[in-house]
Amino acid sequence: MARFEDTDLGVDPRASDAPAPSPRPSNGGLAIPSDGGNTIEIPATRSAISDAAQFMHNLSLAPSMKDRRGSRNSFGTSLPIPRSPRLSRLSSVQRGTPSVSRDIMASQVQDLNKEKTAKAKNMAFAFDIDGVLAHGNHAIEEAKTALKILNGDNELGIRIPHILLTNGGGKTEEARCAQLSEILEQPISTDQFIQSHTPMQALAEYYETVLVLGGDGFKIREVAENYGFKNVVHPKDLLAWDPSISPWSTLTEEEKKEARPQDFSKVKFDAIMVFADSRDYQTDFQVIMDLLLAEDGKLMTKAQDPVATRIPIYFSQGDLLMPTEHKGLPRLTQGAFRISVEAQYKTLTGVDLERVVYGKPERATYTYADEVMKSWMEELHGEARLPDNIYMVGDNPASDIIGGNMYGWNTCLVRTGVFQGGENDLNSPANFGVFPHVLDAVKAAIAKELGEDFKLKWNPKVNPVLHGDGGASAIE
Repeated sequence: MARFEDTDLGVDPRASDAPAPSPRPSNGGLAIPSDGGNTIEIPATRSAISDAAQFMHNLSLAPSMKDRRGSRNSFGTSLPIPRSPRLSRLSSVQRGTPSVSRDIMASQVQDLNKEKTAKAKNMAFAFDIDGVLAHGNHAIEEAKTALKILNGDNELGIRIPHILLTNGGGKTEEARCAQLSEILEQPISTDQFIQSHTPMQALAEYYETVLVLGGDGFKIREVAENYGFKNVVHPKDLLAWDPSISPWSTLTEEEKKEARPQDFSKVKFDAIMVFADSRDYQTDFQVIMDLLLAEDGKLMTKAQDPVATRIPIYFSQGDLLMPTEHKGLPRLTQGAFRISVEAQYKTLTGVDLERVVYGKPERATYTYADEVMKSWMEELHGEARLPDNIYMVGDNPASDIIGGNMYGWNTCLVRTGVFQGGENDLNSPANFGVFPHVLDAVKAAIAKELGEDFKLKWNPKVNPVLHGDGGASAIE
């Protein structure tokens, strides 16, 4: 299967198990501090230099396939990802699982249709969530049917592997999967789920004390602690320590109870991590600037050199827009927050901010998706391998489609989210097609791989014995 070519993206090839670069490479690229034993380092494909300059006067939805600008990270930066998929505490989801007798019948039908079964086991899907499967907390109705088909409601009764690959975040994987299982009425396991900050768990091997931002309340602290970060500081902890740090924000009584104040002037921060959309821009902007301008991550100080001792800042994804339940235009998301941080830093220092962005279309996210896909293939079919035919279904050309295209996947663009354009996106066109919704995309992919006559309904009256004798059909 085709993959990113380093020469296409302007990066230096680097073996996946190569040691980490030095703290600050000679080419100025931001680098992680040391080698991690349980991580893989993926060469970044995005320029580390901020997008602020180009966005200050003419806001754009780049990157696009047209100019091959696939990324926004440093060419001298490696992005760590876990060596293997995270162990799930929700991997044995039983909601909607077929009965044992139904599984036996399906297995018999599959044995009698070996060619179709082999083709079904050689295809898989990767779905974006917001704008493809759901709008906020409300499922897109066609998505329920599409997932039901892939979970075995088809003539073979076979489960076709699919993973969820989203630039969303802000909750633990367990909480988000439970929510999605409820609204989509299909079991979603953490073993098949990747949100924007999931691969960032590998960074816990590199940094000890981190400022983590985004999401509702203090949920993001739980996310970071589950990933293994030892000392997780939330912006509200800083506000509880010194209310004057953010002059226009106040804590509720409940927030004061949950906050963990201490004398942060004596704490050395190792990194800043934006895991999800900010809920308090003013406070988050201020504490980020305080740390970026500080001497070696120490609050209440100011560095003489804005670059030499600056701590690194990571963003879990780079999307500018996201679809929501709002009926008008898509809403601004983490990419807009990042651009604002970059512009503020450039204005205050005259220096472009180096930063690292995970999420689609970053190659590290897709490399991690490979590991999750192989693991899920083994769970369903006993084979830890990548299928030859992977279909990415997304609504955002600048992340879902460009990422899938550059990673060699078949890309399907749907009209239920960010994309509302013509026949296809001009800058990052889907290579498999554009569809009204996810169900039509799934049907088209199945028809291509398994034939136009492949039935998208399981027959509970199937009789494999009679079918094998040429008597009664297994499918009505």
